[in-house]
Formats: sequence, structure tokens, C-alpha cells
Amino acid sequence: MAQAAFEDVVADFEFLDEWEDRYRMVVELGKAMPALEEELRVPATKVDGCASQVWLHPRISEGVFHFAGESDAMIVRGLIAVLHRLYDGLPLAEVGRVDARAEFARLGLTDHLSAQRSNGLRAMIERIRLLAADAA
Repeated sequence: MAQAAFEDVVADFEFLDEWEDRYRMVVELGKAMPALEEELRVPATKVDGCASQVWLHPRISEGVFHFAGESDAMIVRGLIAVLHRLYDGLPLAEVGRVDARAEFARLGLTDHLSAQRSNGLRAMIERIRLLAADAA
């Protein structure tokens, strides 16, 4: 089962029939995220494999995974916001157990992302898993 914050996104998506409405919601989630501090937008936090600029910065506290993220593309920033709701606050050991692909399929997002965005999403998920594994 996913985080409660992610389940809230799933519930909200269930009320939206049109992909365009879901797309707008993802963008709005991204707009609501706090910006990643400029000093954290460095090569070490940059995610390779994304067509747009993406940075993910982990914050581990007492064995719990937290992260902040940023992108220069609005839809990607929204995807980071969805990933944040899926992973942020999980114990480090549980991060690798999340089937992000299945969770995103529940939202219907995987069917509507371009190949480049799908590749970027996979790269972000892999980076999150790696960051958590390295910290464990």
C-alpha cells in the first residue's frame, strides 16, 4: 500500500475523467511544491536520463527517507511532486519495495506520458531507490 499522501492523489484522480484534467492536476501539484534551494541544484543532485533538468536531494532523518526536488519543466516538476507523495516519509528499507510503475499505472499516467518523459520518470525512480539504498 502506498503512502496516505499518494492515496489522496489516487482518490483525486478518480474524480477526473479526462487526461487533460489529470495533466493539469499534476502541473498544479508541481506548482505547490517548495522550490529546491539554488545551492542544491548541482551536478551531484542532477538526475541523468531526463530530457529536462531534474535535481533530487535526499534528506535522511532517523532512518526515514525524505527528499526535495526541482525541474525546469512544469509537468516533470509535477511528476516529482507525485513521487514525493509516494516515497517521502518511508523508512529507508521500504523505499526499494515500492512498485512505482504499478502505483503510477493506478493514476493512468504511464499511458499518457511521452517516451522521453517515461524514461525520465524511470530515471527519477531509480535515483530515489539508489539514494535510499546508499543511505541504508
